Amino acid sequence: MGKTYINIGKEIHDELLQQGQTVQWLSQQLDCNRTNIYNIFVRESISTELLFKISIALKRDFFALYSQRLQDIDQ
Repeated sequence: MGKTYINIGKEIHDELLQQGQTVQWLSQQLDCNRTNIYNIFVRESISTELLFKISIALKRDFFALYSQRLQDIDQ
């Protein structure tokens, strides 16, 4: 069985950097302060509602990471 752990905070941070967006931008998209965004980056898990909002803001399906992991485990 392969790795089952996903560091979702790191994935979100990496995507933000890859898109050239700022923490300030994401905090505006999520209507929260920058401290909350930095806290997201260090989280190992996240609520589905928040992940959904981040997926919309960054136009990336972060849920697909988990779906792919499930497929990898089945093989």
